[in-house]
Amino acid sequence: MDYEAVIGLEIHVQLNSETKMFCDCPNRPGDEPNQNTCPICLWLPGAIPKFSAEVLEKATLAALALNCEVQQLNAFDQKVYYYPDLPKGFQLSQAHKPLAKNGWVEITGEGGQPKKIGIHQAHMEEDVAKLVHETEGKTSISLVDFNRAGIPLVEIVSEPEIRTPQEAMEYIKALRAQIRYVGSAECSMEQGTMRVDANISIRPRGTNELNTKVEVKNMNSVHNVGDAIAYETIRQAECIKSGESIILHTRLWDPEKRVTLPMRGKFEGPCVPDPSVPQVAISAEWLDNIRSLLPEMPNRKAERFMNDYKLTRDEAVLMSSERDLSEYFEAVTGHNVPPRTAVHWIATQLLPALRDCDQTVTDTTVTPERLAGLLVMLERDEINAKSAREVLLKLFESDQSSEAIVKQFGFKQVSDTEALETIVDEILSANPQAIDDFKNGTAKALGFLIGQAMQASQGKANPKLVKELLMQRLQ
Repeated sequence: MDYEAVIGLEIHVQLNSETKMFCDCPNRPGDEPNQNTCPICLWLPGAIPKFSAEVLEKATLAALALNCEVQQLNAFDQKVYYYPDLPKGFQLSQAHKPLAKNGWVEITGEGGQPKKIGIHQAHMEEDVAKLVHETEGKTSISLVDFNRAGIPLVEIVSEPEIRTPQEAMEYIKALRAQIRYVGSAECSMEQGTMRVDANISIRPRGTNELNTKVEVKNMNSVHNVGDAIAYETIRQAECIKSGESIILHTRLWDPEKRVTLPMRGKFEGPCVPDPSVPQVAISAEWLDNIRSLLPEMPNRKAERFMNDYKLTRDEAVLMSSERDLSEYFEAVTGHNVPPRTAVHWIATQLLPALRDCDQTVTDTTVTPERLAGLLVMLERDEINAKSAREVLLKLFESDQSSEAIVKQFGFKQVSDTEALETIVDEILSANPQAIDDFKNGTAKALGFLIGQAMQASQGKANPKLVKELLMQRLQ
């Protein structure tokens, strides 16, 4: 029998507010353990939580970015469970009256067609403390770091409309881009500011059954999510074929063994309204003010890039994928750089170099103005592409302008016809076989001759002019 997966994702996003959700402690979980604590986030008896207005604004922006319907009235519940990272025995979350419902994210489906994945709800909740497992002598111990306790989260629960690992990965990337655009969170799985749990079940293809699901945790990259879903789908199919029942439980993804491993039985504790945090009432006027803060979102920006800059869809999607990148691209084009030239150099030269030196477009020394200066020289044929690549690398190492670097290192392109004619004549004289090959229809012979001329000029010759001169001689 042919099976298909039914996948729903629960994504926890850590908001980048200045303080925690219910106290004034700094929102910096990576500081020295237990530095950012107070009676409220230590959950001491009698401490009264104070809900942060900034957290509500950032959570609402995230919900609006995901096309959700923000609820006029939302409230916090006590999500009861017992674990060492939650010593008070419950987590403040929103089970009955969430912040927002009925959202969606558009992805590119398996066939290359757009597909909307529904979002059931987006709700706020406090993060728990962090357990640190160590060994002291021969004894294994677990320590608790409360820096993370009370950090504000938004949990985004998708509808079970994802069918493949690829769709799951596209959904995560689209959701991440939307939330980053509004500035509510960094959404880094590697740094733990976005955590993904996958609920996976299988059913006979073409049916509408909802079967027993298995939850998979411990995935710290988008690709790990895809790999874990692919493995779990196959594992469940093999279980059914062998007559084994699927049991509701939680599993962990082991990225080294590339398998899911059983963790624990699934426990759903009660959720009861919390008496210490008042209900949150959102007025239409306040919501309109928050909605006015929304920037131009990726899909709309990509359409504008295609219309205004005549980019291809792939180019427009790439340049609009991150807000900082889109702003960098537009800043470069604002200095009279042709848009297609800007896209090509950003995509093929700048971004790989940034990854190599662990920089982003927001913190690199290669500002839009400096890159534009380089590309303007390239467009004017003052330097060739090979030299431009070398100048770009030096922009990372120096605060000089492109013009100063070109002058200092002698990168200026040779476009003097008389000088190039001399080089061309010497190359033709030294390579009679290549001339015969070209005249006999071997097209690559021309490329060989151009390469020889570029080498003779130490890479400074204008390749367009070299080609023109060679063609004149070879007629």
